[in-house]
Amino acid sequence: MGLERATIEVLAGNQSGQRIEVLFNPTEYSIERANTYKGTSIPGLSGPLLQFINGEADTLAMELFLDDRTDKPERGLPTVHQRLDQLVGLLEIDSDLHAPPPVAFVWGKLYFKAIIEKMSRKITMFHPDGTPARATLTASYKEYKTLPELVRDPPLQSADKSKRRVITGCDSLWLLAAREYDDPKLWREIAEHNDLDDPREIRPGQWLIVPSLEKADGSGSGR
Repeated sequence: MGLERATIEVLAGNQSGQRIEVLFNPTEYSIERANTYKGTSIPGLSGPLLQFINGEADTLAMELFLDDRTDKPERGLPTVHQRLDQLVGLLEIDSDLHAPPPVAFVWGKLYFKAIIEKMSRKITMFHPDGTPARATLTASYKEYKTLPELVRDPPLQSADKSKRRVITGCDSLWLLAAREYDDPKLWREIAEHNDLDDPREIRPGQWLIVPSLEKADGSGSGR
């Protein structure tokens, strides 16, 4: 039995639902993950204090091979030139989304939801009229998650427990409430508990108490 063909599926926009079948499955691929830390220098210590800021998106990288001699256009299949246009077209801005569309690279148990970060083309053979007959595509996909998916991952601690949280980067009370309570409208709970008159007057490095939410029976308040 031959290996299942890999596909690239368009997930949103005016091409939503389009599936592009890969002619030759990649011989290998790599997945890279990284985290961002901020180093804070403290006098008297032998090194900086490292503070976790956020996780970076996973990156999937691979090469795809296209060849007209194997998948011949006369059999009704797209030519290398047409397939190149299809694939590279996924980097173009979608008129519905005002951004390139998210895609999924699907191959067996691998389902990688992403945006195509970059794609390079190397043409190694041509037809008599100069159009590509053989090409190698080097593609880099960056994992794509919506805001609700980012808020749910990693799983949040229970909202009925008080917690201390440090403000980082471009944090806001709205984002903090979304992360801790799964509801950005509950930012007032945090503002009132920390005596904040203006919710915009927070700064990176500032510690805040995230109070517990009352349960239906009136218990669980952290105030």
